[in-house]
Amino acid sequence: MNVHDSERIAGVLESAGYVPASNGSAIFTQGIPQADVVVFNTCAVRENAATRLYGNLGQLREEKQTNPGMLIAVGGCLAQLERAGIVQKAPWVDVVFGTHNPGALAQLLAKAQSTGQPQVQIEDQLTVFPSDLPARREQVYAAWIAISVGCNNTCSFCVVPALRGRERDRTPEAIQAEVEKVVAGGAIEVTLLGQNVNSYGAQWGDKGAFAKLLRQVGATKHLERLRFTSPHPAAFGDDVIAAMAEVPTVAPQLHLPLQSGSDQVLRAMHRSYRAKRFLELVEKVRAKMPHAAISSDIIVGFPGETDHDFEQTLQVVEQARFDSAYTFQFSARPGTPAAAMANQVPAPVITERFDRLVALQNQIAEAQSAAQVGKEVLVLVASGLGRKDTATARLTGRAFDGRLVHITPPPASIEELPRPGDLVRTVITGSAPHHLLADAAPTGGLYEVRRTRAGEEWAGG
Repeated sequence: MNVHDSERIAGVLESAGYVPASNGSAIFTQGIPQADVVVFNTCAVRENAATRLYGNLGQLREEKQTNPGMLIAVGGCLAQLERAGIVQKAPWVDVVFGTHNPGALAQLLAKAQSTGQPQVQIEDQLTVFPSDLPARREQVYAAWIAISVGCNNTCSFCVVPALRGRERDRTPEAIQAEVEKVVAGGAIEVTLLGQNVNSYGAQWGDKGAFAKLLRQVGATKHLERLRFTSPHPAAFGDDVIAAMAEVPTVAPQLHLPLQSGSDQVLRAMHRSYRAKRFLELVEKVRAKMPHAAISSDIIVGFPGETDHDFEQTLQVVEQARFDSAYTFQFSARPGTPAAAMANQVPAPVITERFDRLVALQNQIAEAQSAAQVGKEVLVLVASGLGRKDTATARLTGRAFDGRLVHITPPPASIEELPRPGDLVRTVITGSAPHHLLADAAPTGGLYEVRRTRAGEEWAGG
């Protein structure tokens, strides 16, 4: 979702006449012409995001002294949370804007430049739906499309509802219009975004709206892959599972956040489901789509988590057999109920549990990946040559189920190799916990390339 927001921020700036700096992310490299404007789009979900921001701002302080005309802007969730506190901690920051007003960035930069004074503008209500702003997409072949913003859940560890507000849904007509627009521009893959996508439609009382949206968008002409993230287990209905299984363009991929396998901890987290319900959902998905790749989020060390609670999480992970999982050590966020709980788990205990969870999940992921060897996959190429020598070139992309695949193609000229946005049909020949291998070069195995409009446009710049 932050990537999508960043594309909108870049689109707003380009519409105002800015162009990307040639040195890209190398803004701290000496001897390279520096950017005129540096924008940080921040997250506030975990404490280390704030640490990284102020570390980066500290590095830019010296650059600002040697290039006082450079403007620094901070936006996103941490800006919404800390507001003027960012300028107080880092007075060399010129603009602070929040989650609800990225469209104001260009005007704020102009005002900061003309007055020489920092500009802080944080709106408490959404002014323009983010997807209605111009975008500079990072990829021609794939697009992120927000179907809602905000969240109506009250998870005790999460600061997002306070920063993004209550959920607001776009109309199906607006979503469909944007899907058709990006597909006409060359996209063959679309990912629908929402803090809780399966609650889409609650704003107008339609509990089945998300399943209907999947069927509607999935029928878009020339769209080849439709993904979504993230659903909430509590309201994940059979109608959504049926739409996933029945619509050919919907990817057999599901990111379903577990957070904890302990009912006691889930209750303290204000997660309105229990471990049994979660495992039943996983079973239902695999019954309809045995080939689906399922991933999850898991928090270790939530306040009050006992050894028994943690063991229950390990048991659920073992039963669910996630293909991958994002594992986090609990991070207390200011203003959340969890941050004020008295029974905080000591850091060494959290670290020990985290290491055990990661080891178990890596073991499961390795087995899940190994089971893919020998299967035929259709890979959407995301990046081209990893080496200049075409004899050892490696392509990287995603299979339909979202798994990362590294392809070693048969020897070919650079012109003949697939480009980002092209589709390659091949067979998996090797595996690792977090990626698959398709080595077509020495085996002479299946290797077919289909040029797409996206690949052609990418090649043309």
